[in-house]
Amino acid sequence: MAKSKQKTHKASSKVLNKKKNGTITYKKSNGNHKTGKDTAKAVRQRRNKGVLAKGERANLSNVI
Repeated sequence: MAKSKQKTHKASSKVLNKKKNGTITYKKSNGNHKTGKDTAKAVRQRRNKGVLAKGERANLSNVI
């Protein structure tokens, strides 16, 4: 009988994106609507992708 494989965590795979170099990116929150109260700098920074830290990347890389 074959060894069992770890299933992909579907919620994490829909949110996190793994790149070829191993970094994991995600879309930052609170940038879709009701941004009039925020500064232009804050709204602009939320357009960029976020990058997970090294420790979190190690924990989540085998889940995706």
